[in-house]
Amino acid sequence: MITVDFTVNGERVKLDVSESARLVDLLRETLGLTGTKEGCAVGECGACTVIVNGKAVCSCITLAAGLNGANVITIEGVSKNGELDDIQQAILDHHALQCGFCTPGIVMSAKALLDANPNPTTEEIQQAIAGNLCRCTGYQQVIDAIADAAERRAVQE
Repeated sequence: MITVDFTVNGERVKLDVSESARLVDLLRETLGLTGTKEGCAVGECGACTVIVNGKAVCSCITLAAGLNGANVITIEGVSKNGELDDIQQAILDHHALQCGFCTPGIVMSAKALLDANPNPTTEEIQQAIAGNLCRCTGYQQVIDAIADAAERRAVQE
């Protein structure tokens, strides 16, 4: 067992984990943060995307043992005070979801992008969500929603 000390959605967490424990399991099973979904278990579908130290990562292939000092944000940490984040609201407004299984991962990839690049091009949006697979929707509505969220953020600043 290894002790890891890190932050999840603004709250400090200190846990003993096995050397092989995956971040997705720690989030879902230990911390009860079930918004992060596991689809493929090999880092290909993006359903398990979370943000670690500002970067979108697949939590199904991220070892929890390497999280010491890290800042992790999950889908549960995106909305504030019961208000949806601009990305979440834009996805709703643009009808950019159907079953919703992939949506948390897409939101996290979009958040990582917009936090690092507040005015992305269409190509940069496409690249940011390239690792997020969706079986239900076309990606154009998702791209439009992320572009709209960027515009909403710009207006608020």
